[in-house]
Amino acid sequence: MDLINPGSGLIFWQLFGFLGLLFILIKFAWKPMLAALEERESSIQNALKAAESARNEMANLKADNEKLLAEARLERDVILKKAQEASVKMIEEAKNEASKVAALQIENAKAVIETEKKAALTEVKNQVAILTLEVTEKLLRRNLTDEKAQKALVDEFIKDIKLN
Repeated sequence: MDLINPGSGLIFWQLFGFLGLLFILIKFAWKPMLAALEERESSIQNALKAAESARNEMANLKADNEKLLAEARLERDVILKKAQEASVKMIEEAKNEASKVAALQIENAKAVIETEKKAALTEVKNQVAILTLEVTEKLLRRNLTDEKAQKALVDEFIKDIKLN
């Protein structure tokens, strides 16, 4: 047997063996291999779809987080603005209340001063009336016929007034 020039029998048996092996491979091995390749391809496709879905979901979550942060910032700004307005309002109310209290105290002080003034004037009027009555009484008791007695009486009254 020569391998360089094979005979027709050898070619026939090699062809028969090859076709038999091919038939057995197609019958028993080819379908499972194709099924395994298709399964692998579908799992890769599913993984790609899941990755794309996860990427989209992450983008959505990021957008939602940004939106929530923006809303929280806005709400914080609103709360701070309200707090500042309330603070200004409370300060203004306190100033107004202090002004009212101060005005009321001034009015009360003026009323007390006026009352004291009236009381002092009444006291002065009473003292003047008493002094006038005393002077009148002394004048009436004395006989003011002579000029020397009148002058002495006036000097005495001036002296009494200076002492008081």
